[in-house]
Parts: sequence; structure tokens; C-alpha cells
Amino acid sequence: MTLAIPEDVVSALRLPPDQIESELRKELALALYQRRVLPVAKAATLAQVSRWDFEELLCQRHIERPYSEEEVAEDLKFARDFPKRQ
Repeated sequence: MTLAIPEDVVSALRLPPDQIESELRKELALALYQRRVLPVAKAATLAQVSRWDFEELLCQRHIERPYSEEEVAEDLKFARDFPKRQ
């Protein structure tokens, strides 16, 4: 899929040309995540950043992150297994 952005809109952006695509990707990913249209892992993929970096963006923007019981269980399992991985 390709998203066409009018040239006059691109030229109106107050961003260095080499940062436009990455910033637009992040903004779209953050907006879709905030609207709960896209899950966090897919939003990070869209933003082309690591899951950790996307979580940092959420924190910087003060965007709430719903945390389901399933996610808590996954994180606890990961934390419990972590010493075994080292």
C-alpha cells in the first residue's frame, strides 16, 4: 500500500527532508494505536522502531497504554524466565 501525500503538504512540514517519512510513520502509528485501531506490536512495526522505542514514544506523548491481564501474564512469564536465558 502506498499513501500519497500532496507535495504542498510535504513542503509545508517543518521537518528536515531526511526525517519526513520516519516522522510521518511514527505519527500515524501513534494515532492509530491511541485510537485502538492498531495493537502496540504492529504500531511499532509501522513506525519502523523497536517495541521498546515505541513504548518510549507512548510515554513521551503521555499516551495511555491499556494493559490486559494476558499481557501482564506474558510479562510475568518473561520476567520469571529471564534468569534462565542468561
